[in-house]
Parts: sequence; structure tokens; C-alpha cells
Amino acid sequence: MLVAGLDIGSRTIALVEWDGGRVRRAEVVDTGADPLSNALTLIQGRAYDRLVATGYGRYLAAERALADEVITEIKAYAIGAHHLYPDVRTVLDVGGQDSKVILVDPNGRVVRFEMNDRCAAGTGRFLENMARALGLRVDQFGEHALAAEGESVQISSVCTVFAESEVVSLIGRGEDSRCVALGIHRAIARRLGAMVRRVGVRERFVFAGGVAHNPCLRRLLIEELGVSLTVPPSPQTVGALGAALYAAKQIERGNGRWKHGDHSGRTGFTLSSTGHPDPRRVAGR
Repeated sequence: MLVAGLDIGSRTIALVEWDGGRVRRAEVVDTGADPLSNALTLIQGRAYDRLVATGYGRYLAAERALADEVITEIKAYAIGAHHLYPDVRTVLDVGGQDSKVILVDPNGRVVRFEMNDRCAAGTGRFLENMARALGLRVDQFGEHALAAEGESVQISSVCTVFAESEVVSLIGRGEDSRCVALGIHRAIARRLGAMVRRVGVRERFVFAGGVAHNPCLRRLLIEELGVSLTVPPSPQTVGALGAALYAAKQIERGNGRWKHGDHSGRTGFTLSSTGHPDPRRVAGR
């Protein structure tokens, strides 16, 4: 058996291949301006018994014959986190354009959740914009904030537009950029902390998504919530892992047929000149 989970996010696309016992391959690429073509490049030449998509681009994947089935990010992250850490109870996923908190039961089922996808505050995109305002790359931002030697500068707004203007103004007044960066991170931690508390803070607490790479936000969330955080070795692939595991479960239930025909005749995707799957090469057509 070889199945795959494809998590098409706003900033990155993650692929996980699962053979029924272990991860055979895990890869993350930028979403870019053409997520479909980039997703196709990840799976080109591969043959799967079943592929399940998640993420904001999941319906596009289903419409264009990339996926047999789609599941929500909530379900995918709950399954993925529970597989990695069977004692997980709370999952915080902060991605490129949304953040979500998921409370799971001992069997990994979703008990309740809250999702913020209407405001960029506290997401990867917000961090990217703030880092850019300080002349930094987003991968430098957390360490820059941790290097602050004084008190953090209070940021009054977490709205992307107003916060960026405020940051520029603070730097213009001579504030230390490290203290400003720390203030930005504290504002994000407070916002995320409030969302987590509305759902419930229970350990084990797993922090997933691309923003989990940020060392300053990890430290501040520990302070804000008073719990230890578990960050998976590959926090960006937790959703794709969950989708792959869900696909494997469907195979066990006898749902292994590719929706366009018998998978045994399918040799993988070939990109057409339009960047879409060549219909002559999908499902052995």
C-alpha cells in the first residue's frame, strides 16, 4: 500500500507518503502563484492507492482530479498530531493565513475547535509583513526578538495595515528594532493565547504549522499559557500526515479505488502545457 496526504496551504504545500507502517517521503514546497502546478510537480510520476487532500486548496485538488477525497484541516491536524503523540489533547496550528486550536479526546477525535481565518493577525503572513517592515527575513525574526536587551515595545494594533504603520513609526522614533520585534511577538502570543483558552488548555499541547519554527513565539506561548509545548520535528507536515493516515484507513475499509478508475492502470500524472493533469494519463485513460 502506498497512500498520500497533500496539504495545500496559502504559503506552502506539504506532501506525505505513507506505506502502512511508516512515512516513505515528506516534502514541503512553496505554494507560489500556481498551487495546482506546484502540487502536481510533487506527485508527478508517483502512483498511489489513494490520495487525500486538505488545506485551503483541497477543493481545487478534488476538482482537478488530484485527490480521491478531501478532509478539513481540523480533522487532518487532529489525526496527524494524535499519531505522533497519542497523549495529545490540544493542537495549535498557525499557518500562513489562519490559526486554529483543536481539542481532541484520548482517541484523537475532535471535541471542539476554534479557527481564525478572517484576520491575518497572528499568522505567518502577519509575521512576514512585520519582519519585512524591520528589514528582516521571516526566519530571522524570532531570533532578532529574543536578542532584545530591554523591555518589549508595546504594539497597540495587530491589524496588519495599522501594525506595519506603527512599526515604521516606532523605528522612526529611534526604538530598538529588537524590542519592537519582541513587542510584536508578545501581541501575537496574547492573541493566540486568548483563542486557546476559549477552547481549553490541556496537555499534551502540540504546536504545529510553519509558525512553530519561530523560537520567540514558542517561548512566549509557554509563558502565556503556562504549559509545555511539543513541536513536531516537521511541524509543517502534520496536516499532510493526517490526510495520508486517513487515506490509509479508507483503504482498510475497502475504499481504495481511484475515483477515475482502477488504480492498477495508473502510472502517475503528466503535466500538460496548461499545467493541469493530462487527462490521457490520469487513471490509465
